[in-house]
Amino acid sequence: MTELAPGVRVRARTADPDGHTRLPRYVRGAVGVLVEEAGRHPLADDRARGRAGTPQPVWHVRFAAADLFGSGDHTVTVELWSDYLTPIEEPA
Repeated sequence: MTELAPGVRVRARTADPDGHTRLPRYVRGAVGVLVEEAGRHPLADDRARGRAGTPQPVWHVRFAAADLFGSGDHTVTVELWSDYLTPIEEPA
């Protein structure tokens, strides 16, 4: 299993949870690259539901704008909790 670290390709979860989430709809299912860790914080979704939550890494994740919006020659960087991300295994 690939560990989360800068440079690792990840896919954002596609979940559509009830209630509050900090997983923007426009990145769900998209593939991006981890840029850097942006600290460790409890998952905002848990805190909105009154749960304490365990701190976990929050990542700056860079996506190609064309992958998110269908066009654009720039990138979009979004802060996402580790729980929202699945590393993409690179072929050996």
